[in-house]
This record gives sequence, structure tokens and C-alpha cells, in this order.
Amino acid sequence: MRSPTDGHGDDALPGGLLQSPHRNLHDGAVPQAPSPTPWLLEPPPDDYPDDLWAVGADLEPGTLLAAYRLGLFPMPVGPRLGWFSPARRAIVPLEPFAPSRSLRRAARRFEIRVDTSFAEVVAGCARPGDPASWIDEAVASAYGKLHELGWAHSVEAWDGDGLAGGVYGVAAAGLFAAESMFHARTDASKAAFVALVERLRAAGDAGRRLLDVQWLTPHLARLGAVEIGRADYRARLASALELPPAFS
Repeated sequence: MRSPTDGHGDDALPGGLLQSPHRNLHDGAVPQAPSPTPWLLEPPPDDYPDDLWAVGADLEPGTLLAAYRLGLFPMPVGPRLGWFSPARRAIVPLEPFAPSRSLRRAARRFEIRVDTSFAEVVAGCARPGDPASWIDEAVASAYGKLHELGWAHSVEAWDGDGLAGGVYGVAAAGLFAAESMFHARTDASKAAFVALVERLRAAGDAGRRLLDVQWLTPHLARLGAVEIGRADYRARLASALELPPAFS
């Protein structure tokens, strides 16, 4: 997950889903199918050595969904759009996920909501004013369109001062591709992340669902992420895409 702000001030992992009285925007709704992509998208061979696979195409909803279903995700490469398929992919196994008692205590400070402030979560992840941020206006707009269609979602941690942190990503069948997360208060992004895991597990078939976090970082490793090879990832992805979604 491309989230350089994660871990800044977060010194413990939260654990435990706090129930929200708010109805989620897309609960009970079926995502709307976008127009098909005009691009011919292909995944890299399993033994392709690099993470960057292709450049070009666009960020239209149909292109994004087709790419995620092939194990690809976008990120700007200079002035161009790159499509990545890491040779070593980071995922969070859902079945063995077990947050500590201290994390569960930390999470009690927050109320968890889903899809109530998607644009604000993306804006927080973009780190306004940071020239190193990869989330530009085009990226934010593209995922906003996916959210409006019911394919992109935010899991949010709230407290008495408002939105404290969150995580957003793309959901397709049993895949959730987590794009980024942020926190404005200590532990908030971790609380949102643990709530995301709990939601995915509650949907059933936890052993087959796939929580993709892209590249392994020390922070994500503390959240339970592990690395697998591209061939293993693609096999898990194919299985996950056979499942019903967790967000509709």
C-alpha cells in the first residue's frame, strides 16, 4: 500500500471493529458496471523481473477495474501513467490476523464508518503540499468516479474532533486492493485498517479473500502483511474473484 504517512505517530496496532450507527453509502447496493476499457490489457509473465510492467492507457473506471482484475495497479511515473505488478507482492492474510490487546484498547477511541467521507480520506492520503505524493488531482478524480459507481470504498476512523484517519481502496468480488491510508490522530489509520480486515473476514471465505497492500513496508509488516511471489498472487486473485463482494 502506497502510504508514506502510515506509522508517523502511530505506536500501537489497534484491534477491534467499532460498530457505527450510520448506514453505509453502498450497503445493499450493487456496483454499477462501467463502460469497458478500450485498451488491451495483459498481465506480465510470472517470471517478469521488474515491478513496472507498462506505461500509458488511462484512469477511466473500466480501465482501472480491468487492471485490478489482472493484478495491475496504476501510479504516475514522471509525466506518464505506469502500471505495476510487483514481483514480490504484499498481502495481509485474513484468517490469522490477530490484533493485540493494546491495539483493541486504542481502537475504542474511534467510531468506524464506511463510505461517509471518501473524498476526504483520499485527500488526507494525498498529503496536500507534499511534492512526493503520487495522489494528484487525476488520481483522486479517477478513484472518486469508482467510488460513485460502488467499486471504491473508504473505511474511516472518527472521534469527537471529526475524521481522524482512514483507508481507501478498490473492491472487486473477493479482492480488496488497499490504495493508501492516513491519520490525523495517533492510531486512527490502524483502527480503520483493522476494521477493514474485520469487514472482509465477516463476509465469509476469509481464507480465499485477498487483501492486497502492494509493497511490504515495516509498518505494514506490523499490521500483518507478508510477501508472496507473483504466481502465488495471481492464483489467489483468481480464487478471490470468484467470491461475492464484502461491500455490497
